[in-house]
Order: sequence, then structure tokens, then C-alpha cells
Amino acid sequence: MDVIQAIIIGIIEGFTEFLPISSTGHMIVASQFLGVSQDHLTKAYEVIIQFAAIMAVLLLYREKISFKKISLWQKLFIAFLPLAIVGFIFKDMIKTLFTVETVAWMFILGGIIFLIVERFYKEENSHTADVEQVTYKQALWIGIAQIFSLIPGTSRAGATIIGGLLVGMDRKASAEFSFLLAIPVMAAVSGYDLLKHYSEFTDANWGAFIIGFVTAFVVAYLTIKLFLVFLQRFTFVAFGWYRIILGILLLTMI
Repeated sequence: MDVIQAIIIGIIEGFTEFLPISSTGHMIVASQFLGVSQDHLTKAYEVIIQFAAIMAVLLLYREKISFKKISLWQKLFIAFLPLAIVGFIFKDMIKTLFTVETVAWMFILGGIIFLIVERFYKEENSHTADVEQVTYKQALWIGIAQIFSLIPGTSRAGATIIGGLLVGMDRKASAEFSFLLAIPVMAAVSGYDLLKHYSEFTDANWGAFIIGFVTAFVVAYLTIKLFLVFLQRFTFVAFGWYRIILGILLLTMI
């Protein structure tokens, strides 16, 4: 992987990780178009840029990283458990789904679900406007919804945001809970991948890795801030249509 490829993939990771459009799906598609092989060195690079995305969330929500917020983190842990359990049990089966065709169909299906949910969702009827007001029951249901993100192209952010909307959270609270839930999820995934591929770092192009890390961090930080501003005025409908259009385009190209 050269520097240009590292920058492009870093931008894609930073931009898509926290939006409901599937970072994994975009990374699979981008890697194929860029000619980046899905080898152990690429996995090592993905660990680096995922860690950069985690750091962006930690910086933005540093006031939540406190023992005073233990109740919030207990709820986030409950939301994390379903994905961790199911993902560990079916990890080998999940690997077989990492194809462009699967991504395309899940883009389309996820987009349709967003349009349906937004058609009937009423922000004024939501009961939870702050992530710290999320109940344990809501957290569990969001965690169950997150299981669907194990299918490439579904989107972890998309699944958790939809889960939040369906259990009575407003758009901002759903998005912020999704951001914070990314911390244990991505830490677990990155930690697991690091243990599997740590030896690959000895052969890494560290110049490209460092540039990719900085790129992913800056883009993720700006994306989160702009996404929250976006939600003050708009709905998730645009993301639904984006997913459907991109999915259709991908199906015509494979």
C-alpha cells in the first residue's frame, strides 16, 4: 500500500465510520477499485485507522470518559454484548459475506429501511433527547439491532441509529449513542485484529500508516461535528437514498 492509497482509504474510513452508510462496505469497494489486496498488511493498516477513529470520538466526548458517567458506560456495555457474542460465534461464517455483491444488496436494503423508518418517525414523539437518559432496555434493543451490522454493507452506525429511533430516542441522541458505542466495539475489533496481525507491522510502510492515521483522525473528527450540525436541520432520508443509488450502481458494475 502506497501513501496515496493510504490517504484515500484513511479518508473513507474517517468519513464513513460514523455515518449510516457502512465504512466496511465502502472499504471493500474502495480496496477493489484501488487494487489493494485484502492481505494481512492491509488488515494491520485497518487497525491503525480504526484506532484513529476511536481517538476522534474520545476527544470529542472526553467529558463522558469519567467514573461519574459509569451508568452510561454500563448501558454501552450492555449494547456492546450482543454483537460481541454473535460476532465471536459466527466469525468464520461472517467472513464469507465480504463481497461487493453482498455490500451492494445491503446498501439497498438499509436505504429502504431508513426511508421507511423516516416516513413514520416523529421527532416530537421521541422520549429520549440525551444519551445519559437512555434506559438499560433501550440499550439492549440497540445492541440487538447492532447485530445486523455484522453483514457487510449494513453499517454499524446505521443499525444502531435505526435501533435508537425505534426505541424512542431523537435523532441526535441516537447518533451520539452510536458514536460512543463505537468505542467498545471498535476497541474490541481493533484489539482482536492487532493480536492476529501484530507481526505484520514489522513489514509495514510506516510513513503511509502514520499519514493514514492522521488523515482518518482529522476526517472522523470533522465528520462527527458536521453530522451533528446536519441533524439539527435534516433527517436521515438523504442517507437512505444515497445507499440505494450506490447499491444499484455497484450491482450494475459487478
